[in-house]
Amino acid sequence: MNHFCTITTVSHMYKTYALADSLSATGSNMLHVLVIDGNKNFTFKDCTFWDLADLKGISIGEEIANKYKYEKDKLRWSMKPVFMKFLMQQGISNKIIYLDNDLFFYFSSDFLFDLLDKHSFLLTPHYYKNNPKRDQNWFEANFRVGLYNAGFVGASAASINTLQWWADCCAYRCEKSAIRGLFDDQKYLDLVPVLEETAYIIRHKGCNVAGWNTEVCRREVVDGQVLIDGKYPVVFIHFNDTAIREIVDGDDEVLMNYYRNYVGVLKKYKPDLKEEELVRPQRLSDKLKFVVWKVITELGI
Repeated sequence: MNHFCTITTVSHMYKTYALADSLSATGSNMLHVLVIDGNKNFTFKDCTFWDLADLKGISIGEEIANKYKYEKDKLRWSMKPVFMKFLMQQGISNKIIYLDNDLFFYFSSDFLFDLLDKHSFLLTPHYYKNNPKRDQNWFEANFRVGLYNAGFVGASAASINTLQWWADCCAYRCEKSAIRGLFDDQKYLDLVPVLEETAYIIRHKGCNVAGWNTEVCRREVVDGQVLIDGKYPVVFIHFNDTAIREIVDGDDEVLMNYYRNYVGVLKKYKPDLKEEELVRPQRLSDKLKFVVWKVITELGI
């Protein structure tokens, strides 16, 4: 059995159930769920539930929990390496893959766990646009936001020390700071291939399909099947608000059937769901950042 984990708030449990549903439909998979703002008294097929009390006694976990107890997002992000390490130390599995709960699987994940037999750490590139002659804001995002997406991270027991290092980094700072070169828990992952000799960058472009990689990971329909770059089947899609906005607005319409399937599963667990809830309005701060970037680019700064 493959062992995954995710971290959620009670309000987003319906997304966690949808993720678990997709994992059950695509193989023999168990999802371990850490609930950061409630107890573990939930039940769902092929899931086990944990709460922060279960992680008591882990010094770095308590440090993170105390530091970010009033900031749920930072707490969720920072607890990823702590929870992964905890599950390994509980003897549950020596191979754990962390997933954000807005991922959804359409294809077997067995090959990902096979990779962890030889590699200590798995990373998926964002595959942001990378042309320095156009769309430079996206090009530069590689260096602002990070090369790898922290919504998917795989690790074997051989990388226990790196998971501890990542947790220490999150305890140090979990914030967006261009001046410091930080982006929450994510930018730290840029260093993992340096620290882990057997870290592996997943080149299967059907993994972590998202709104930010529509250009580099081309969607093509071949014999009625959507393939990425004409050869990779869609393994899982990261349905964050960027991805959903791209699909709904018609900029990534080839994924519309996948999205409709995802929404249908979500509504099994939240019947009153309104689709607009899935897409946050673009924040004023983000709009201002882009304006500032445009101005300093025009000025040649």
